[in-house]
Amino acid sequence: MNLAASQESTMDPEITTRSQRRRYVPPAHWRKVLFNELVGTRRPAVPTQLSLLGAMTRSDDAAGAVYVAGDLALLERPCVSVIGTRNVSPEGAARARRVAKELSAHGVVVVSGLAEGVDTEAMTSAIRSGGRTVGVIGTPLDEAYPAKNAELQECVYTEHLLVSQFEFGARVFKSNFPQRNRLMALLSEATVVIEASDTSGTLHQAAECQRLGRWLFIAKSVVEDRSLQWPAKFVSYDRCVVLESTSQILERLAPRA
Repeated sequence: MNLAASQESTMDPEITTRSQRRRYVPPAHWRKVLFNELVGTRRPAVPTQLSLLGAMTRSDDAAGAVYVAGDLALLERPCVSVIGTRNVSPEGAARARRVAKELSAHGVVVVSGLAEGVDTEAMTSAIRSGGRTVGVIGTPLDEAYPAKNAELQECVYTEHLLVSQFEFGARVFKSNFPQRNRLMALLSEATVVIEASDTSGTLHQAAECQRLGRWLFIAKSVVEDRSLQWPAKFVSYDRCVVLESTSQILERLAPRA
């Protein structure tokens, strides 16, 4: 599967318009940490994997650096990524909310990318149900994309945790977002794909789950959708589960929770 993304193409200019910057208040308190400090012992990754992630940030640090704002201790708890398409269906949106709510009820931190669609539904549901979240973004901490999620992003860094691989003021490339998905896979014990097309950037995270030996859950409705080809490429992976109930996720987190 060719999941390479162009390193040269830039994001739509609307991402960095002044009007959008005025709508978002960046975190006043943040810090720079190395990948190995961020990951710790709960989610081990071999040095070559850390080096790959470091290279993707265009960082000068040998092991790569990450910029964080908020409660870093959340990464010491069981973390599950809930991700999927920006153009989510009503059924997919409801499923994302339900999974996030049920994970939160069991003390699992919901990780997502603050994109429109599945990400927004999952993170908002987790917060509203009293859960905790980690937002991993494809822009620097001083940018909010999409602009409509500026308030949500401020809530995440104020009350939860916001993570970026990209230094303040850095240019935003389309390739940032697949890189963001790979980092989410690294920071999570498991990834849940709620809804995704054959061209979705979500597939980068599914592939990274295979590389890292992380659990990958794909919603049953996605696996059974005959218009999609990508699920068949992952269901044979020994840690891939066709998701019918949140209990399937919790059962596999139990030994480490």
